[in-house]
Amino acid sequence: MSDPSRADFVVVANRLPVQHSMSQGNEEWRPSPGGLVSALTSVLQSRNGLWIGWLGVSEHGEPPATYEGIPLKAVSISRGEYDDYYLGFSNATLWPLYHDAIRAPTFHRHWWHTYEDINMRFATAAAEAVAPGGTVWIHDYQLQLVPNMLRQLRPDVRIGFFLHIPFPPSELFMQLPWRREILAGLLGADLIGFQVPHVASNFSRIARRLVGATGTDSILNFEGRTIRVGAFPITVDSAQIIALASDPGIRERALEIRRDLGNPEVVLLGVDRLDYTKGIQQRINALTELYADGSLSGGKHVVVQVAVPSRESDAHYDLERHNLEQVVSEMNGDHGLVGSPVIHYLHQNLPFDELLALYLAADIMLVTPFRDGMNLVAKEYVACRTDLTGKLVLSEFAGAAAELRGAFMVNPHDLEGIKEAIRLALKAGPKEAKARMSRMRRKTLRRDVYDWAQSFLAALQQGTA
Repeated sequence: MSDPSRADFVVVANRLPVQHSMSQGNEEWRPSPGGLVSALTSVLQSRNGLWIGWLGVSEHGEPPATYEGIPLKAVSISRGEYDDYYLGFSNATLWPLYHDAIRAPTFHRHWWHTYEDINMRFATAAAEAVAPGGTVWIHDYQLQLVPNMLRQLRPDVRIGFFLHIPFPPSELFMQLPWRREILAGLLGADLIGFQVPHVASNFSRIARRLVGATGTDSILNFEGRTIRVGAFPITVDSAQIIALASDPGIRERALEIRRDLGNPEVVLLGVDRLDYTKGIQQRINALTELYADGSLSGGKHVVVQVAVPSRESDAHYDLERHNLEQVVSEMNGDHGLVGSPVIHYLHQNLPFDELLALYLAADIMLVTPFRDGMNLVAKEYVACRTDLTGKLVLSEFAGAAAELRGAFMVNPHDLEGIKEAIRLALKAGPKEAKARMSRMRRKTLRRDVYDWAQSFLAALQQGTA
């Protein structure tokens, strides 16, 4: 007889699917943003599931016991541990290393030891929560040691791990003093998923080279166990986006946005988390030069840049925000007109309805990260363009580039290349734009985020990637 206090299916992620917020002076818990929460919610509801994660804050007490009928289990992390595990090892060591070392990663032993401690805390929580023979799905770079720790505690369960960000090439990964521990941690899983095939192959090659795993790029043998490795490109909730894109209120809001911008001929849009990996400053530098050389002109062409707040307690991100706001100010000072700035900058979290209205208002979407695991903004933009208008300028170093071949591709490190791609997008006529958007929509709408979750879990249960 199964233990009713244990779940057949457990999701383990750094964050719970709810976040604390204040509304008119009242504390409340709201759903965390992003497609992952909605995708996993449906899976958890259908599988007697439970979600384990951190509250995101230390001072707000207990979260709700359930979310959409799903039991929640909070892992506590103190302020000091947050500084070392999250701001430190996760985001000052792993994040830059896994994103091509655009910024130099920092290596501190005390950060690493806290990362080990917190990973063990998550693994213990999962071991206590999962039913005999159950399934645990662990997510992302903050928890790479959990698979093997959980394997030691609960060898009876199926363990999946999915990395949402890139995995670095060997010459970068080799810099990590704890590289073998990270690999051994991940190899505790039965199935390891990545966003794109070449990254999955890259991981397998490093595992064979560094810790003596044997096998192929898709099936590894390590310490007497078989581990599958595969690519499972994450996507968006297309049905929801298409339904919202046809909502009269959202379509009217898109028209209102264009009116508020002065009814320009062309609206160019960027929507990014405020992060140095997103290439926002490089993109704005390219746009500034396009205004300077006459390819873009004030009043006729207007840019909107949304920079979603990110890790605001981190001094590096404060500096990133300061530098970005300086280049925005200079761009408007040099090329704006009275009452008509050339770039409108928003540093805020926008509701998804408002984001969709911006997507619908934009003629050209600019997605130019230096490196990105997938980038769902590009797919959201494509999914909502039901009339087959709109053009996408996309970094070839975003995971989405493997699927969205109808985009105007750019090397985000090449300033002239970004400018040329924007010029090509401006010149492309309705027929070319329609053909490109049709191609991208066919690919995007083939699978939605629920298919992504189901395909990973099916592979985990079957033992095939």
